[in-house]
This record gives sequence, structure tokens and C-alpha cells, in this order.
Amino acid sequence: MSQASGDVWSPVITPFGADLAPDTQRFVAHCQWLASNGVGLAVFGTNSEANSMTVGEKQELLKALVHGGVDPSRIMPGTGSCTIDDCVALTREAVDSGCAGVLMLPPFYYKGVSDEGLFRFYSEVINRVANSRLRIYLYHIPPVTHVPLSFELIERLRDAFPGIIAGIKDSGGDWEHTKGLTERFAGQDFAVYAGSERFLLDTLRAGGAGCISATANVNPAAIVELARHWQADDADVHQQNLNVIRDLFEKYPLIPAMKAATAYFSGKDAWRRVRPPLVELEEQRVSELVSSLKAIGFQMEGIGEASHG
Repeated sequence: MSQASGDVWSPVITPFGADLAPDTQRFVAHCQWLASNGVGLAVFGTNSEANSMTVGEKQELLKALVHGGVDPSRIMPGTGSCTIDDCVALTREAVDSGCAGVLMLPPFYYKGVSDEGLFRFYSEVINRVANSRLRIYLYHIPPVTHVPLSFELIERLRDAFPGIIAGIKDSGGDWEHTKGLTERFAGQDFAVYAGSERFLLDTLRAGGAGCISATANVNPAAIVELARHWQADDADVHQQNLNVIRDLFEKYPLIPAMKAATAYFSGKDAWRRVRPPLVELEEQRVSELVSSLKAIGFQMEGIGEASHG
């Protein structure tokens, strides 16, 4: 069933200070800028460097967002963890804050785990959180976790926890898999999100919900424009234009590249900083990226006007 408008979320990049602590002011400002462009905030995702952060840091940043006036119904924190207790703690914080839902990785350290083991993990988290307002969006990213979420596991979780298992982000990079998810689950109170805007138009045409995409951090307005007007006559052209920009960023390690672009267009060089084991993009490569972006007229409208620290 087609829908009037798709939805776009971003795994928000996290700014760090010279001491590598999260820069709360810049984080809130960036989230406000994204929200002003119509993007939902999938904070603490892969591109947020979330697995380089403590539960306490994430809880404090979430509180700062809500206290900063960001609408919690447009926040979907990543709460997945290898430990049940950490996952429960952050998930409870999200539910208590009124967030739209949580994006939950499977426990990813042990490989070759069974569907039974993953079912027990998710079940334990849900039963401990024990809140009917909980909405979980499963996070399928086997290129990183090497722990895939099978269709059979999704079906079993949906049957066991109706209403709570609300959707999935498919970051496998395989359109046929995303298409299969939409064919099997879309339109059944289960939102299928592509993991990149590269598949946004195809996902919406197949009945999916939209995308949760890294480069929505840097190109939010254009991605939202396609999501809102995906049935327009020029939608395919718009999709091609988004792919050009995505291609430019994917020539480099994505997180340092997005941070380098944010630093350049905001005029705040501190944005380049990442937490080890990641490293910043080298100066020469930053120059190459910026030159390529400027050559196609790319801008991050309004980012310099936000209080980006």
C-alpha cells in the first residue's frame, strides 16, 4: 500500500571535545538543525560512534536533547548492546523520555549465534523493560555485526510481542533483501526502513517507510524532499542526484568524511574529531572532498547559523 509521504531519520554524528568527551552543546545544536530540516534523530547509531560511548554518556546526551526542546517523538535512540543490562538501561531511558522507539542491534560480539539465542536476548530486554509503550526497530547490519536477523526470527518476535516489534532498519546493502522485507512485512504495522537514501525511492515504491541514513547528517533537506514527494514525476532524477552526493562521501571513510564536511560548512573545525580507533580524514583528502562537493554546488544550508559551538 502506497503512502503519501516517507520518513527520513539520521544516525546523528556525535561531536567530541579536545578531551574526547561528548560536546553536548554542539550535539543538541546539530540535532536541532537536522530536526528543522525534517529529519528524525536516530541518535547513538553506527555513524554516531555509539559503540565507542558509555551508557552513561548516551543517557546524558538524551536528557540534554529533551531538555533542549527537541521533540522526543522524533528521537529513536540506538540502544543495542552486547549486554542485556546496558541495553535495558538505555531502552528504559528512551521509553521514559517519550521517544518514538529504539533502534536495537543484536548482541554482536559472538558470531554464529542461533535465532533461538537472539530471540532470548530480545525477549529478556522486552520483559525487563516491561513497558507497553516500548517500540523496537530491529537493526539488521550484517556487514558490521556479522549477526543477521532472519525473516523467521522477525516473525517469531512479532508474534510474541505484537505492537512492540515495530519495524526494522536494513543496512545490509542488498536491495533484494530490503525488497523481501517489504513484501513479507510492510503494511502489517511494521515499518521497513532502508539503511541508505540510495534505496529510498525503491523502498517507498515497495511499501516501505523511508530510510535511516548516515548522509542525512549532511544532506538532510534533499533527502527529505524526495521522501515527501516520492510520487512526483521527477522522483527518479531526484534519486539520481542523491546518489551522486552519496557516492562522493562513500569514496572516503564515511564518519570522518561527514564530520569533515560538517566542520567545513559550519566553520567549526572541532567537528572533525573522532574517537579512537577511528581517525580524522587527512588534510589532503578533506580538500579533495570539499572540492568535489563544491563542484556540484553542495551546501549545508543554515548549519553555520546554528550554534555549533
